Amino acid sequence: MSLKSRLSSLFELASRLIRRYPGTVALFGFCSGLASFVLVERQAGLAKFIAALMLFSWLWLMLEKSLRTGLERRFGWKVPPPLLRYVTQMVHQESLFFIIPFFFITTTWNSGQAAFTVMLGVAALVSLVDPLYYKWLAPRRWVYLAFHALTLFAVLLTALPIIFHLSTPQSYLWALGIAVVLALPSLSGLFASSNWKSVLGMLALAAVVGLAGWVGRTWVPPATLWLTDVAVTMTFDDASREPGNRLREISSQQLHSNGLYAFTAINAPRGLKERIYHEWTHNGKRVDRIPLDISGGRQAGYRAWTHKRNFPKQAEGKWRVRVMTEAGQMIGMLRFEVVE
Repeated sequence: MSLKSRLSSLFELASRLIRRYPGTVALFGFCSGLASFVLVERQAGLAKFIAALMLFSWLWLMLEKSLRTGLERRFGWKVPPPLLRYVTQMVHQESLFFIIPFFFITTTWNSGQAAFTVMLGVAALVSLVDPLYYKWLAPRRWVYLAFHALTLFAVLLTALPIIFHLSTPQSYLWALGIAVVLALPSLSGLFASSNWKSVLGMLALAAVVGLAGWVGRTWVPPATLWLTDVAVTMTFDDASREPGNRLREISSQQLHSNGLYAFTAINAPRGLKERIYHEWTHNGKRVDRIPLDISGGRQAGYRAWTHKRNFPKQAEGKWRVRVMTEAGQMIGMLRFEVVE
């Protein structure tokens, strides 16, 4: 049997099996996505490989039509359309279930970040349920391409810091730029005819989408940065880098006598160096912004702290220490209250 016949038989067999057991695609995508996250968490050395594999699958997805045409034209290998549809669905599923655990951990749930993570969860649910994916999403071409671009945007936010050690602002800009470029075909579906006016309108809409993505960056969690330990304390051991007694409430007199330490341990990918900020706010108003430089790769998280002494005389009320990236994305928050 020739190679062409063997491949054709293999493609047909795979297509028949998938049509007969469609639930296995969803199960495989779910399990492999979560397994990839666990491997990245437990074996930092595998992180680059898994993230690169995710990006390669998306590269294949973008070139799928031209590759299929090329294989058929050059070698005569005809890949069944149902098989390609299921492979595309599996890439969406595996990508979403790879990134969702990252966003679930990094999301500050009492902020606008919850909306973005919930949106990714809804996208994952749509990719799992065949009637939703094939009968509602896929026939609406511009919605399908927008779904595709959103998923790739989230994958890039997760993969770029791991593979290329890009900082969070750099990763966000690259991910947003690529997602906007890929969203152009979906925006073209909003125009009835193809002429120079529709092209200008499409580019204007793309610019609006890009601007909205940048302005809304505070609603997007930093996918690969999260807090592993936090503490507000009056004492700190510099030798062991361990905080003293953790406080949720402190008197004004104690506060002014020695100030307070805000301690954070931040998980970051190996090789990543990034500047973060501790923003001290009093009753919703920012009173201080202190920069800190962190390095990734430590299993327990990079331990960093700030010691604030210059509190206002009337310091009573609710205090927050927001841990922020340079791009304005919140990694987490510490809370305490000052009483008389």
